[in-house]
Amino acid sequence: MQRKAKRTGAPAVDAPPHWIKPQLTRLVDDAPAGSTWLHEIKLDGYRMHARIDSGDIRLLTRTGLDWSHRYQATISALGALPLQNAYLDGELCAVRPDGITSFSRLQAAMDERRTSELVYYAFDLLFLNSGSTAQLPLIECKTRLQGLLAKPRPGLLFCDHIVGNGPQFYEHACRMGLEGVVSKRIDRPYAPGDRGLWVKSKCLNREEFVVVGWTDPTGSRPRIGSLLLGYYTEDGSLRYAGRAGTGITVAELKRLARRLTPLKRARMPLDVPPPRESRFGTPLELSRVHWVKPEVVVEVTYLTWTEDGLLRQVSYQGERRDKPARQVKRAAPHT
Repeated sequence: MQRKAKRTGAPAVDAPPHWIKPQLTRLVDDAPAGSTWLHEIKLDGYRMHARIDSGDIRLLTRTGLDWSHRYQATISALGALPLQNAYLDGELCAVRPDGITSFSRLQAAMDERRTSELVYYAFDLLFLNSGSTAQLPLIECKTRLQGLLAKPRPGLLFCDHIVGNGPQFYEHACRMGLEGVVSKRIDRPYAPGDRGLWVKSKCLNREEFVVVGWTDPTGSRPRIGSLLLGYYTEDGSLRYAGRAGTGITVAELKRLARRLTPLKRARMPLDVPPPRESRFGTPLELSRVHWVKPEVVVEVTYLTWTEDGLLRQVSYQGERRDKPARQVKRAAPHT
């Protein structure tokens, strides 16, 4: 069982907080224009805080779980920084040969115990040596952070940015085949939990969903035909979102079968039954469905939502182990 980082009140003068609730992003259609915004490439990995306290280094997930033991190479890289105490916000990623981050590669690296290949991209500095920097404007925090990471270190990079020109930066990111852009107000301090000062604009529709079941395979496909996906509404109702069958390797099908089989249950976990038919795709045959306890969270890409509330052209990307199923809700753009 993972340990959860302790939450305390005001930290000691010379020690960073035990855990800071992450600042969040809001989905928008377009990257904002204007010189009050800076823009970063949207990374495809695990959001991770790094707490450094006189040689004691912790990697904390976005819910405060301590995952330090999983990433010893990253711990070593952080330990080589020229500082005593710090608290960083960033993303732990696997990087393809073309320099683009890949969540599926991250999952493979974890499964195959190749975590020494991962890279921690730091994009914010919330505490340094003997004082908090979280109340400083973002651009000042990033300037200090960039200075700390000026010397190249394996497995550790500064997440660079540009100021202004958001729409042009977004178009360039999409032409490069990137997932999207994260835009942040340069003049505002860190705001734990806030979803207004940081926004994300995506080139691909990519979201997390809860696995509610799977279908029997056909032909030579082993173990699983498609994963059945769901999400929670604001009132806590679990709704059906559609199926994911493409993008899953044979090895991943076998791993998912081992992961899901112990969670099988006779009763459907959905609060509203899935439609038997849709304008898109083949009908769902409930006789071929195996329901599961809704605990496993996966990430998929998709083309769009249909008018009857189902995902179209879904491709599996990997399991998300850093987010509780109850936090999975359908994301909708805010304009």
